[in-house]
Amino acid sequence: MLIVNKGEKVKVKVKVNGIWYERYVSPRMLLVDFIRDELGLTGTKVGCDTTTCGACTVLLNGRSVKSCTIFAVQADGAEITTIEGLSVDSKLHPIQEAFKDNFALQCGFCTPGMIMQSYFLLKENPNPTEEEVRDGLHGNICRCTGYQNIIKAVLDASRRLRA
Repeated sequence: MLIVNKGEKVKVKVKVNGIWYERYVSPRMLLVDFIRDELGLTGTKVGCDTTTCGACTVLLNGRSVKSCTIFAVQADGAEITTIEGLSVDSKLHPIQEAFKDNFALQCGFCTPGMIMQSYFLLKENPNPTEEEVRDGLHGNICRCTGYQNIIKAVLDASRRLRA
């Protein structure tokens, strides 16, 4: 158990998108706020702070997590991948390309979380059925698209990644 005096900051060291970062933060700082405010990686969105929407989805040690429900100190020593970590040399990841090509976004607010959850889903199941995609994205909410193009994009990304 971490015990600190009121106002005291604690050291957090994490590897984000392949780069190690070390910061001193409040023990109550959420991981999503650490990623956005301390590291300046604003692709991860704050949507609800209650794990309902999935806009804050990142990978923590290879597992999909909603970063609004984890304290930054709980991630100390961990490896984190955010939406910014998927592209390489300014080239979109195949999942990002599939979302773009299949018009799987409108306002774009949920898109980073949807893509990160899709990345995890396709890592676990490279050839999902439409029903498995729907189930795999059930914790991520989109208020604009109606999901059909998102499902098409994930299935398309699955084909691209297997090719």
